[in-house]
Amino acid sequence: MPGLNLTRDEARERAGLVTVETYDIELDLTRGEKVFGSTTTVSFEATAGTSTFIDAVTDTVHSVTLNGVELDPSQVSDGVRIQLPQLAARNELRIVADALYMNTGEGLHRFVDPVDDEVYLYSQFEVPDSRRMFAVFEQPDLKAAFSFTVTAPDYWDLISNSPTPAPTPAGQGKATWAFSPTARISSYITALIAGPYEAVRSELTSSDGRTIPLGVFARKSIMEHLDAENIFTLTRQGFEFYEEQFGTPYPFEKYDQLFVPEFNAGAMENAGAVTFLESYVFRSRPTDAMIERRAITILHELAHMWFGDLVTMRWWNDLWLNESFAEFMSALAAAENTEFSQAWTTFSSMEKSWAYRQDQLPSTHPIKAEIKDLEDVQVNFDGITYAKGASVLRQLVAWVGQKEFMAGVREYFSKHAYSNTELPDLMRELEASSGRDLSEWTRLWLETAGVNKLEAEIATAEDGTITSFAVVQSAPADYPTIRPHRAAVGFYDLNEAGKLVRTHRQELDVAGERTEVEAFVGRKRPDLVLVNDDDLAYAKIRLDPASLQVAMKHLKDFEASLPRTLVWGSAWDAARDAETPAREFVELVLRNIGHESDSSVVLVILGQLNTVLDYYVRAEDRQRMGEQAADQLWELARSAEAGSDKQLQFVKAAASRSRTADQLDTVAALLGGEQQLKDLQIDADLRWHLLTVLVAGGRAGAADIEAELATDDTANGRLAAEVARAAIPTAEAKLAAWEAIIDGSELSNTHQRSAINGFKQAHDPALLEPFAAKYFQVIQGVWESKSWEIAQQIIVGLFPMAQTTEATLKATDAFLDQLGTGSPALRRMLVESRDAVVRALAAQAVDG
Repeated sequence: MPGLNLTRDEARERAGLVTVETYDIELDLTRGEKVFGSTTTVSFEATAGTSTFIDAVTDTVHSVTLNGVELDPSQVSDGVRIQLPQLAARNELRIVADALYMNTGEGLHRFVDPVDDEVYLYSQFEVPDSRRMFAVFEQPDLKAAFSFTVTAPDYWDLISNSPTPAPTPAGQGKATWAFSPTARISSYITALIAGPYEAVRSELTSSDGRTIPLGVFARKSIMEHLDAENIFTLTRQGFEFYEEQFGTPYPFEKYDQLFVPEFNAGAMENAGAVTFLESYVFRSRPTDAMIERRAITILHELAHMWFGDLVTMRWWNDLWLNESFAEFMSALAAAENTEFSQAWTTFSSMEKSWAYRQDQLPSTHPIKAEIKDLEDVQVNFDGITYAKGASVLRQLVAWVGQKEFMAGVREYFSKHAYSNTELPDLMRELEASSGRDLSEWTRLWLETAGVNKLEAEIATAEDGTITSFAVVQSAPADYPTIRPHRAAVGFYDLNEAGKLVRTHRQELDVAGERTEVEAFVGRKRPDLVLVNDDDLAYAKIRLDPASLQVAMKHLKDFEASLPRTLVWGSAWDAARDAETPAREFVELVLRNIGHESDSSVVLVILGQLNTVLDYYVRAEDRQRMGEQAADQLWELARSAEAGSDKQLQFVKAAASRSRTADQLDTVAALLGGEQQLKDLQIDADLRWHLLTVLVAGGRAGAADIEAELATDDTANGRLAAEVARAAIPTAEAKLAAWEAIIDGSELSNTHQRSAINGFKQAHDPALLEPFAAKYFQVIQGVWESKSWEIAQQIIVGLFPMAQTTEATLKATDAFLDQLGTGSPALRRMLVESRDAVVRALAAQAVDG
């Protein structure tokens, strides 16, 4: 992996020498299972007499021709780069090579559908993997026009950035598709998706009057589950909102959305050909949270067509701006122009909790991070880049005004279309549109790390009248920046119906360590004071003692979802920071979650409950409290509305936590049909979930897994079987899973992820204890021999978190000492994993 790196200095130097005009790329996808033919012709200008290199991760390089001169591939190519000596002012470079299909979700990924043995291909290039499909100057600021000519089986469908042309016969069941050139775009958003995909098609009219063809694609064997009309509806709503807000028509010729197998991320913003995680095609009943997540993802990727694709960052240090902007705009579009009007509640629960967690890790960094090389950027697809950045953009909108913000964005698109920019280019437009000097705001918010804490300090007279009110701001010692916040303070009172309703709201600027709020003096103190009401600011909040007492008793009684979510978040944050005993959080959840109305909030809280029960509760009480929680979750499942989202979520959560004989009997009875919950459908995915619980509990085994797979021998079924096999609670099964993950190269990215998930499922942590020492023996080799995606999955996924002990900390520290300053990305993964153990031990001490 280190040989695949590219530094910012190298990229900057190359950009100073080279201006790329066009790529003509010929691909032959009929060469078998391992390699495909890749011929690249590049036209580019350069500083005459200089030398540089082009990126090409290849199996074999057959020929390199620069300006009519044949170069010896054995001399100029090392399988990753091809050296280009003595450039002319104008150059033509032709490289003929064989490239490798990947099974890691990087480059050109090859998948065989077990249902019908059909082959499906798709590309995934962000950050540095277009070089795995063709020779390319792999950096975002060397934009060019790309023309793809592809030979493939004649019955396939081929999709790229440009509209799909009519194929021409190429003999022996083959055909060739010659795509027209793209607009000037960066290489990482080019795309090729090929195979017997099926499509549902539609169209819309852009704001400039053009007809934009729309397509939604998936594999043949899952098309029956594709709800294309819902996807088209969201797409039209997104187009309408973004074209109006951005003042710029959609910048490409068509818009295809493709659900592809074995995808590593949620989606990828390839220009006009967005690829999505195939799990967004719902073959079993999804939770409402998953439906909303798909909607937000669709809107996120659509926003990228403008911010990221039309206008692109110069280097990856501004990756945050791409992702933060799309994250913010997707929530805004969902809230203002779709059925998901509660999107800011979801944003607070999911995105902001992710951001707060990331921002309190030892590896936290400024939003505008220093990205020295590709290894740096790979680990910066994190909660800072996405969620904190989006939260801070929301704060900026509150600071300057949404109308003024969008006016600046419109000017930004107008000036920089099809080019590359840096952060100051956007900030100049926002300053001009808002009339505010944003230099100090930029320094405090974007160039420093850490999260502030806001809390109210209130004094009252005997009659309950407020005599003084201040918002107190603090910062962690390691990151002592005190920032300006545009925030609201809400007053909430219990009404006659027992509901907590907002009775007053004051929006204000919070500056410095103490902000006096004179407007509240003389008002009657409410039942509850909520700092950062409406969640405009990016800050942790703490309730004053009187408000906290009301919140703990009446959390379920908030009339609106967002303030309730803010209190949920504060309670979780306090437990995670070891400020309150873990068991208090468990009690709060089990007492109130049955009344929670937002599916995404329920999903997040159930995940937090698992973390607390597994790691934060003191060890001697963990088993008892876990079993009691499972009993209560089963009761919540039985009392939930028949067929409801909460019924489904509580069944899954209760089953996952089932340990006792009675609890596992319930799981077995549901799976076998002897016991039923009204209107709960035990569909394919829920069957696998219940079976895996029984496997991990020692109540089912290999034969049961194979029997279930025989009824569901699909891609999803095989992944579920991988999880179940790795969950078998024997030393032999765990060792087999371990060896397949560490030593095998046959597992694809998703099968490896499934094996890791199953391996970690162990009711008795002692079952995994022997692998803790093995972990530190193998991870250096994993890092050096595997691709980025595979190495990250293993290093993060197999960290011995089940051994939440001082011994694990010591073993981690010993490895880090041995590693030294080398491999900063590997170091960061381990430091972050180590922090989870530190937090767990601190929480256990407080819980005790």
